[in-house]
Amino acid sequence: QVQLVESGGGLAQPGGSLRLSCAASGFTFSSNAMSWARQAPGKGLEWVSGIGSDSVTHYADSVKGRFTISRDNAKNTVYLQMNSLKPEDTAVYYCNAGTSQKLVLERFPAFGSWGQGTQVTVSS
Repeated sequence: QVQLVESGGGLAQPGGSLRLSCAASGFTFSSNAMSWARQAPGKGLEWVSGIGSDSVTHYADSVKGRFTISRDNAKNTVYLQMNSLKPEDTAVYYCNAGTSQKLVLERFPAFGSWGQGTQVTVSS
């Protein structure tokens, strides 16, 4: 019943920007914490950012100051604005409904629900 659909990925040049969206349905969006996580080829799942039901935000050190997570409860959508992109940001980006916390996402990846992912490629 829970459905999360990521979109907005694509190809960007280093220093460029992309805005990811995660459209949610099948649950009370406004009461749920949300996260973005990513997986690069050959790497494990990496938590990127989270936002609580109270809109308090959290960021991985690797994206701090470059990425901004936000939510629009009226649209049941969470966003990830990615600026100053680096090649190291290349990964499939996934949306999670259930927690905003790094430790929960990375230690218990089955927690909550996940979308199908959207590919982000940063290359010149």
